[in-house]
Amino acid sequence: MPPGRLCEGPVWDPDTEMLLWVDIRSGDIHSATLASFDGTLDLVDQSTMRLDGPVSAVLPCTSGALLATVGDRIVRIAGRTATPVATLPMPDDGVRRRTNDAKVDPAGRLLAGTMSEDGVKGSAALYRLDPDGSLTTLRHGVTISNGLGWSPDGATLYYADSPTRRVDAFEYDTATGTFGPGRPFAAFFDGEPDGLTVDANGWVWVAVWGAGEVRAFDPSGHPRAVVEVGPSQVSSCTFAGPRLDVLVITTAAEDEAATEPDAGRLFTCKPGTVGLPVTPYADTRLVHADGS
Repeated sequence: MPPGRLCEGPVWDPDTEMLLWVDIRSGDIHSATLASFDGTLDLVDQSTMRLDGPVSAVLPCTSGALLATVGDRIVRIAGRTATPVATLPMPDDGVRRRTNDAKVDPAGRLLAGTMSEDGVKGSAALYRLDPDGSLTTLRHGVTISNGLGWSPDGATLYYADSPTRRVDAFEYDTATGTFGPGRPFAAFFDGEPDGLTVDANGWVWVAVWGAGEVRAFDPSGHPRAVVEVGPSQVSSCTFAGPRLDVLVITTAAEDEAATEPDAGRLFTCKPGTVGLPVTPYADTRLVHADGS
């Protein structure tokens, strides 16, 4: 498959047995199947859908539809039709903001963060979209909202505000979708934590933007494994395949990294562990922004 510019947000959809991911700048949602050629894993392109605006995440829904974050909006996609669900309340203060990483919590709610395109400190936030379409602000004062992943029991949320060069761990209440103050979980000195995923053993696999690696940490925060990717702008990762034993890694080709070999491509490996099944967004009670 040809490289993208800012590939992000890989997620395995078990119902279709396809990998979904986005290329943020172009507004593209891609899908592909996993296949093995002469013992080598590869992604076979299936389809691309282009939305109107930068699309930062795509996630399966209970109904079989998809949920995507686009610019300042959250939309539900059924077939080739995107219907608005919510608009994030971004301040009208001249700061260029857009949605960034988004994940579904163990109870079927969407957590979606924002970021400043110009890196304005403390100008972003983290929001929660409930299954009925109601929107709640969970966190203010963020610069680049990233990460998002839950421990196998759902009681811990791993979250990164990337410029802090740290992933924090929060106690998470799955009954209410709320969390309190966090504690430092893992620090990064040669790059910034970007997207992350959690495996069935509770290890947290973090894409390190600028370092060209994915690093794994056990639940106590001790480093356990490193996957050297190649391109420096490693943006996210997820476990994919019917057995959830394939780690798929996205990369970017932004600015000076555009000349790096294989920048913007997706990579696969089998690290010897399995991931957690994705929880779909519980859209069966969803009320659209137009009231339907």
